[in-house]
Amino acid sequence: MASRVATRARDWACDPEAASAAAVRVALHAPTERQALELPGAVLGWRDAWATAAEEPGVEVEWEVRAWSRVGAQTVPVRVTISGADALAAFAGRASADAWARMRSRVAIAIAALGGGQAVATAARTHATALADYAEDEFASVLAAARWICEHPVDGMRPRQLPIRGVDSKWFASHRAVVSALVLAATGRESLGVVGAEQLFRARLLDDNMLPGAPRSFGASIDELARLEVGAPTVLVLENLETLLSLPPLDGVVAVHGSGFAVAELARVPWIVATQVLYWGDLDSNGFAILHRLRTALPRVRSLLMDEAVLLAHRDLWVPEPKPARGSYPTLEAHEQAALDRLRDEGDMRLEQERIPWRAALERVRMELQG
Repeated sequence: MASRVATRARDWACDPEAASAAAVRVALHAPTERQALELPGAVLGWRDAWATAAEEPGVEVEWEVRAWSRVGAQTVPVRVTISGADALAAFAGRASADAWARMRSRVAIAIAALGGGQAVATAARTHATALADYAEDEFASVLAAARWICEHPVDGMRPRQLPIRGVDSKWFASHRAVVSALVLAATGRESLGVVGAEQLFRARLLDDNMLPGAPRSFGASIDELARLEVGAPTVLVLENLETLLSLPPLDGVVAVHGSGFAVAELARVPWIVATQVLYWGDLDSNGFAILHRLRTALPRVRSLLMDEAVLLAHRDLWVPEPKPARGSYPTLEAHEQAALDRLRDEGDMRLEQERIPWRAALERVRMELQG
């Protein structure tokens, strides 16, 4: 019951009619005469518990008479119907009831605060879990920010310029998705208008002959990277910044930190598109998801140290993956898919990139660069 409530709570919170109409009917599997004879106290306690439950709002218990030869005719509960989201949540236990009440209240407040309407309700449904999880002051700040942006022109403003208590760049980055969804739904705008910081990609020129006079290590936006004329034979894209910073000089190589799922942005850089691109990420489901995203944008990308042989050779370094990705990734090659399947079969494990012994990893990198 708790899982059902958790699954449907977002829909119910945004649709009072659906919440009122929600119902579950469950067969109770009444005891047999033999059970009544062998465990009379337990059977009586069970029957009395359902009689008490029937007194709760939204709970209807159906009773039938059992004609038992040795005990006599007995009236027993045979089915229960629980109607309404409130009753279902209460029946699922205190934790479910409290979580449902909080989500219902938060979503209703958010919808009312942003003027109501189907678009706002849909946005509130999408972010209902986040709204329910906020602390009270955090929730109030999200609504205050959303209302203020709805009512004022903000095109070109940065988060620090918003005259809202508690709102700064860090806060806005953490809450932008929810605030943006509510504002766009309430106003019908196509974009929020608030200017965020540009995504910076960390790069290292591992060959001193490239771009003489330029920094060997730097951060740049995707547009800045695109304006460079690097002409590198190979670009090595890495998932982890620590690995990027540890790389030694390598002839003809530029190393770039892929910045997680922003990695596909690199396809906007002409000199990266024109060269050989290698990707080295963590051996876990998210690492393969990032590889798939990059390969979708740059189909010729080859992976490095992301196969089952590497995985099995370092079993002692595996750890559980906290939040595994559940998607399917059709661009993976057979050896990559085999590694991902093994990770999932073993219980969602991961081998982090930087845990592979450095000397062996560098030897493999050099072999790949030599073709």
